[in-house]
Amino acid sequence: MGRDSGANSGRSSDQQAYSKIEEIARTLEKMKFGEYVEYLNDTWRVIRTNFIAGLARGFGMAVGFTLLGAVALYFLTRLANENLPIIGGFIAEIVKIVKQHL
Repeated sequence: MGRDSGANSGRSSDQQAYSKIEEIARTLEKMKFGEYVEYLNDTWRVIRTNFIAGLARGFGMAVGFTLLGAVALYFLTRLANENLPIIGGFIAEIVKIVKQHL
């Protein structure tokens, strides 16, 4: 009887391990892990993808900084036009310098 319970225990642990491996395999299939590994093995595809992503990121930053600078310059100009005693002169000087360099 001791041998049977040991054998059954061995089978159930094997069965649990097998079902766990199947679960992991299904999860990897859902994640499309095989396609990702194929993608990583294609060096030129990875380089091309990262290059395009870098271009898009750089273009986005350039546009963002330009818009942010334009909005800041607009508000600084508005502040300078309010004729605030101390800040107005300082802001007017900044706006004048910026306009000279554009």
